[in-house]
Amino acid sequence: MKNKDLLNRSLKSVWHPCTQMKAHETLPLLPIASGAGVWLKDFEGKPYLDGVSSWWVNLFGHNEPRIKAAITKQLNTLEHVMLAGFTHEPVVQLSEKLGVLTGLGHCFYASDGASATEIALKMSFHYWRNIGQPQKSQFLSLQNSYHGETIGALSVTDVAIFKDTYAPLLRQSAQMPSPDARLAEAGESAEAYASRCADFLDAYLKQHHAEIAAFIIEPMIQCAAGMGMYHAVYLKRAREICTQYQVHLIADEIAVGFGRTGTMFACEHANIKPDFICLSKGITGGYLPLSVTLTSDEIYQAFYDDSVARGFLHSHSYTGNALACSAALATLAIFEQDDVLRKNQAKTSYISGQISTWNDLPMTNVRNQGMVWAFDVQTKNKQFQQHFYQQALAEGLLLRPIGNTVYWMPPYVISQDEIDFMLKTTKQVVLACA
Repeated sequence: MKNKDLLNRSLKSVWHPCTQMKAHETLPLLPIASGAGVWLKDFEGKPYLDGVSSWWVNLFGHNEPRIKAAITKQLNTLEHVMLAGFTHEPVVQLSEKLGVLTGLGHCFYASDGASATEIALKMSFHYWRNIGQPQKSQFLSLQNSYHGETIGALSVTDVAIFKDTYAPLLRQSAQMPSPDARLAEAGESAEAYASRCADFLDAYLKQHHAEIAAFIIEPMIQCAAGMGMYHAVYLKRAREICTQYQVHLIADEIAVGFGRTGTMFACEHANIKPDFICLSKGITGGYLPLSVTLTSDEIYQAFYDDSVARGFLHSHSYTGNALACSAALATLAIFEQDDVLRKNQAKTSYISGQISTWNDLPMTNVRNQGMVWAFDVQTKNKQFQQHFYQQALAEGLLLRPIGNTVYWMPPYVISQDEIDFMLKTTKQVVLACA
């Protein structure tokens, strides 16, 4: 009864994200009562394994005691103070730690990934203006890229379903060929294809670099493109090319940062340092909204001036919120306390080993990067995405395919028994829906 009541109230009062609301006439919402570890539970007590980390944010499970304790402790001293003209211990401590981890600094905070993208784009444009090169005002991104859904972020996004409706509002940008290994020619290695894509970037910037402010990229995995994974040589080449032609490199690590690709940050796979890095999602372990954009000393200094107009006057009311920063500090502490990256390697090997034996499924392009796995299902079922999602929920598993791509992005605390349940149920549902 509680489920039905909450469902009806939600439909009457809440406009749910990334949703055609009319679809809920036949696809009911799922009211969730509680969470613990990798599990969510509805009001009737049925558990669901959270195989997508609640939209890729939950790193260490629901109801994690150390993160809760950090938030509670901070709640007893300071919940929030505006960061214009003021500061506080959690935001300073977090900024220092992120600076050490990324090799960048001067953290600028917001509350969501799209806002972090907006900040990076604006900072890059404003930097070139401040140093006397206002003609560098255009941006590059990858084909099939996704960087958020605010106006600036959507301008460098290349996913039609999100972008086409708002095209008249958007600033034009150019898209470079995606190094997604699935797009390689027959017999071409992922590395060779990534290098070929980098050659195209080189040729484009050779001709247009005078007008390009920045190239924004999702390192290693283009998540919204169906978990498109590519070789690290592209990152290395992109860094070299952007340096050669004096174009900023923006690393959008909103989805792939904080251990998701196997290293703390995805750029580490190519041993590169971008000019900007955008972080969000897992930064608070999935507890509170927070995002941050970090950049270099050189870029920061271009804004440091007696003139107010040369400063970066962007702002958010909850910039650097003390509670969110405390959750982020607790999240970073867990990485150290629990030796998370090393332990994840064993889980990665186990899952990859298990799916390597799946010879009876209609799947192609099986791929893995750190704690992300994906495969594409060969099916004539035009409603595969919806049918899979519904059937998986019926079996107690939360997965959201992207088109015909099934992927796992579970919380890092998932146990072997829980992994086995996730794999067994996925296989069962693919066979039922394909």
